[in-house]
Amino acid sequence: MIWKVNADLGMLNAINQNTMGSHLGIEFTEIGADYITATMPVDHRTTQPMGLLHGGASVVLSETLGSVASLLAAGPIGQYSAVGLEVNANHLKSARSGVVTGVVKPIKAGGTIHVWNTEITDETGQLICTSRLTVMVRPNKG
Repeated sequence: MIWKVNADLGMLNAINQNTMGSHLGIEFTEIGADYITATMPVDHRTTQPMGLLHGGASVVLSETLGSVASLLAAGPIGQYSAVGLEVNANHLKSARSGVVTGVVKPIKAGGTIHVWNTEITDETGQLICTSRLTVMVRPNKG
């Protein structure tokens, strides 16, 4: 287990409230020993004008998952901040409806730098997007 915080889905979904993630309908659905899963609807909030899943929405799902994962891997909530440094995404397949699922796993979760990989799939398990997020973890001063 890589998590330094004992979190449950209720806690993750609560901290997601009133954020861009909640605006897009992102919901955390699973916490594993080294991964977190969340879903996002493909609807009017997440599609571009041609009716396809917006690449930016996929990036929001990736960054939401990776940032929350960094908070859980860093230490006690409130003692650390996790700030995204770089995010990239390869959009491999389109989606027009349904729900996509993102699964984030660590590439490296060090003391100050975390790198996360998120794979986003559609309801049939087809890979829609793969994304990498680099996060800086800093202790809060106080």
